[in-house]
Amino acid sequence: MPHTSTSAPRVRQSEFRFRCIGCGDVSDRASQNFRCSRCKDLLEITYPQWSVSATSFPAKGVVELQSTWKQRRLSSSKIDLSGVWRFREVLPILENAEQSITLREGNTPLYEMPRCSRITGVPRLFAKHQGMNPTGSFKDTGMTVAASFARQAGFRWVACASTGNTSASMAAYAARGGLRSLVLVPEGKISWSKLSQALDYGAVTCQLHTDFDGCLRLLQELVLRAPVYQLNSINPFRLEGQKTLAFELLEQLDWQPPDHIIVPGGNLGNSSAIGKALLEMRDLGLISRLPKLSVIQAEGANALVRTLREGAGKRLMNVNAETRATAIRIGNPASWKKAVHVLEATGGSCEQVSEVEIAQAKAEIGAEGIGCEPASAVTLAGLKKLLKQGFVKPDESVVLVLTGNLLKDPDYTIEFHREGLFQGTVHEDESAALKALRHPPIVLDATLDAVIRTLEQADQTDSHG
Repeated sequence: MPHTSTSAPRVRQSEFRFRCIGCGDVSDRASQNFRCSRCKDLLEITYPQWSVSATSFPAKGVVELQSTWKQRRLSSSKIDLSGVWRFREVLPILENAEQSITLREGNTPLYEMPRCSRITGVPRLFAKHQGMNPTGSFKDTGMTVAASFARQAGFRWVACASTGNTSASMAAYAARGGLRSLVLVPEGKISWSKLSQALDYGAVTCQLHTDFDGCLRLLQELVLRAPVYQLNSINPFRLEGQKTLAFELLEQLDWQPPDHIIVPGGNLGNSSAIGKALLEMRDLGLISRLPKLSVIQAEGANALVRTLREGAGKRLMNVNAETRATAIRIGNPASWKKAVHVLEATGGSCEQVSEVEIAQAKAEIGAEGIGCEPASAVTLAGLKKLLKQGFVKPDESVVLVLTGNLLKDPDYTIEFHREGLFQGTVHEDESAALKALRHPPIVLDATLDAVIRTLEQADQTDSHG
């Protein structure tokens, strides 16, 4: 591996700058651990030109900009076919926009949720399904930006620590951009479906005898000693790409903000990105009010919940994360300060849900004909709790962010429907109430009569139920 600089490239101050979320120090340069050189806190990207004089947007007004974004949907240009780079006026500027590494990410659907509306009593309930991205998760929207800047900076290797989705996304974008990729994953604690993607895309994959947080710590040390560009969500370019989810969502809602946006909480980069976008949209005049952004975690991986309840949002409460929702099995979330900030700024809430509540919500979302990975289902489970608390009112509009595709963790789904998911666990008795949501395969003799009897029995079940 040839020696090259481990620093990010210097950028022109007129474009964007790096700002510390702790001490506020602003710089046009960032080290490869993406931490402040003074206080060691995380960095975020800012755009100095947006606050110059009374005009918010450089060059274009709000109405013209919204029209430009809409018109690009009809373009055949590579960069316009991306649902991320289509919003490039609110992103860091590449030296050559056509050199972006893209797999046509973004452009994900916003679904109405009629069944879940009846279950929750919320008529205006929607799901923004980021699992419809190229590699099956929301990570792609951030990876296109971060990988593009890695290549522009001249790096040959990119790397990440991952519970699965990040590794799949990074490996795909690295392959697409002619880069080499290194994946650090905790042994035995991620879905093989996700790991198989990284393998197929050619990543050098290392399973380490530690958890996700241990993998991330090792990566932080690596990038300071070797010319490797890290693509975890502490990379602020990642969050800039991920924030376009909110721009696309508001465009789909004709720029009328919902009352609530509910997001799963793992390493907390996604909630931070969405919150950053909402604040930017308000400040730039794209929306007139802020939705309340709320974060939902699994009970066994509830670091943010405990940080807010026990640490008053000032001190991170680490946990030994344990949940079957592997995408959010993180006990030491890197972006917790950013998440606390957006919760406070938008007036959002943070709640936790049990393993059984996650499984139930996942099956209910699946009954919509949509489907998602377990981590995404915490949003619906969390909505039910927020309704009981009165934080969400039934007459308000709610958007659930589904972060990963159903096929990211098919073993979970199969075990649920074959009644093996909670067998032999402390949740076994509680999960018995979910029987009506299970649809196990039926083994039959290969006869027409057997199939017809099965249809009749299914009709009888529907009529009684």
